[in-house]
Formats: sequence, C-alpha cells, structure tokens
Amino acid sequence: MVAIYVKELIKNFGDKTAVSIPDFCFPPNEIIGLVGNNGAGKTTLFRLILNLIRSDKGMIDFCIIKQKITENYDTHLSNLEDSWKDFTGAYLDESFLIDFLTPEEYFAFIIKANKLDNKTLSEQLQDYQTFLGEEITGQNKFIREFSAGNKQKIGIVSALIAKPKVVILDEPFNFLDPSSQNQLKQLLTSYKRKEQATILISSHNLHHTIDISDRIVLLENGRLIENISSINVGTISDLENYFM
Repeated sequence: MVAIYVKELIKNFGDKTAVSIPDFCFPPNEIIGLVGNNGAGKTTLFRLILNLIRSDKGMIDFCIIKQKITENYDTHLSNLEDSWKDFTGAYLDESFLIDFLTPEEYFAFIIKANKLDNKTLSEQLQDYQTFLGEEITGQNKFIREFSAGNKQKIGIVSALIAKPKVVILDEPFNFLDPSSQNQLKQLLTSYKRKEQATILISSHNLHHTIDISDRIVLLENGRLIENISSINVGTISDLENYFM
C-alpha cells in the first residue's frame, strides 16, 4: 500500500519558513484535503513531495522508495529521483500542460510516458468523457485555445489517466462551473475506491473539500496545526469558524 511519510521537512524562502513539518503520515486509500489561507504552504508542500523544489532539510518516504531531499544529492538519491513517477499523477497549474498539443495528443503522451498502450488510452478516456464533455475531445484544438475551465479539466484527467496510486491536485475546483465541480467530486471519490488510491487535494473551497475528504489537514504558516480524521458537523463548524 502506498502512503506518504514526511519527517523533519523544512523549506525556507529567505527569512520566511514556507513549510515546517516535524512528522506526518498521509495514510493510504484516503482523500486528504489540505486547507489553509494563502501562504499557508499547501502548494509548496506539494512541490516538495513532487520533487519540483528542494527542501532545506527533511525526508519524504513514499513507502516504496525513500527520497531524501537535501541540499546535496548523492548518486544513489539521484537514481531514486524519478521512481515516484511510476505511481504518482499530479496537476498543480497550467505549467503542467503542453499547450501546443491537442488534448488527445497530450493524453497519448502521458500514456506513452507511463509505458502504456493506445488501447489503454481509449479505455481510460471513456471513463472521463462525461467530465471532459463534448467541448474538449474531438475538437481538433490546441490546449492553449481552451478556456481556463476546460484547461483545468484536461489537467485533472491527465493526472488520473495512467491510473496512479498517488494523485496530487492543487485547487482542482478552480475555474469549474457548478456542474463540473459536482462531477469532479464524484469522479475523485469513485477513483479512490476503484484504484485504492491516495489523493491529496488543496482547495479554498472548504465545502467541496469536506464533502469528499476522509481527512482534513489544516496548515498555517507552513505548519500543520490540525489533522481531522473524523469529519462531522462539529468539525465543519470549527473549520468555518477558523476561516471567519
């Protein structure tokens, strides 16, 4: 089973500490919602987990591999650097997209990068057709020509299409209309159940996050200040009061 373990993880930007987490485990087979105000450290934590930026100190353990992120990478760690990609899908922002491709070409690129075949792509796209809608597939348009909401859909599907066991999505409800937001909630809960996946999402939309999450993690100034594993009316009220 895949879970993510963070130990003594620190990331500073100048005098500001963006992330400081002494010890935390993201359990397997859960949707985990990261909430917090702007600057809380949600996106920075995701970028550290995905090895897009280096921490100043600490360790991220995917259970399958151990990926120590320090200032000095030795040869062994460099060899491990790409191992997490075999079971991780992510979409943080538009920079993840290859905007001079059509959506179909982009999905095919991801399938090929994961050493899967075109039959898998065809089968997978069927699962996401309702969410993508008729506006995206079969339009012979480059990704850069789509609206912000449709780019968001393309990015989310790109994170899921190779069936990874770990999925990381930053503000996935952004730019989506209400119908698409509800479809996304159903899509993610169904994906977690079918694939036995660990899904990490961050969102400013507290209600959507609570609706689908098995666990809520509250960050403040880069520090984990609350880990709520049993979400009920009382905890929802506490979270709402925190953000007032």
